[in-house]
Amino acid sequence: MAQAVEDWYKQMPIITRSYLTAAIVTTVGCSLEIISPYHLSLNPKLVVKQYEFWRLITNFFYFRKMDLDFLFHMFFLARYCKLLEENSFRGRTADFFYMLLFGAMVLTSIVLVGGMIPYVSESFAKIFFLSNSLTFMMVYVWSKQNPFIHMSFLGLFTFTAAYLPWVLLGFSVLVGTSAWVDLLGMIAGHAYYFLEDVYPRMTGRRPLRTPAFIKSLFADDTVVVTQPANVRFAAPPAQDIHQD
Repeated sequence: MAQAVEDWYKQMPIITRSYLTAAIVTTVGCSLEIISPYHLSLNPKLVVKQYEFWRLITNFFYFRKMDLDFLFHMFFLARYCKLLEENSFRGRTADFFYMLLFGAMVLTSIVLVGGMIPYVSESFAKIFFLSNSLTFMMVYVWSKQNPFIHMSFLGLFTFTAAYLPWVLLGFSVLVGTSAWVDLLGMIAGHAYYFLEDVYPRMTGRRPLRTPAFIKSLFADDTVVVTQPANVRFAAPPAQDIHQD
């Protein structure tokens, strides 16, 4: 059993494995009172006045209590983060990292700006951790890129992946949890989907091009392009190996 878990863990792509490890270590450390969640939370006043900039990062690693909800989010993190990294972003680790970075910046900006808007500032002031929202963003992006996959919710009914975020949002409302967390993830996910997939098709321009300094942090993966079989007189491809 232990060997199977170890093999499963080692087979995860680098970003998924790193984020899952950071989330589990941080949450377990807080549950054992080794780390205080107070020092990890997103507190705009402490970030601006006390220069505690680490809070902009650490609030994405803490998933609150070690309970069923924690296991639920770890499952979604491991599943959909891995699916995105191994499929949609296969050979493009830097691009996947940039997607998460973009999502984190959008979520943080929404909370900071929302905290200054009358009537809704109190709701945003209660949001100290955005880890669940970032996980939900990954679910949303995956559902947009795989809209026709058939899924089942607890064996009760089936639906296509395009409706997965709405099904999960409805479930959150039914069990009495705050819908703000899921809605923020959907907003960040849709912002990425529009700028990365929809807008380039409309205009031919890609505003979310990954910066060179981020690409330099990750080794480029090579993708082998094979020639079609049984084609005797086909012209050779321009390049047999292309690097993203």
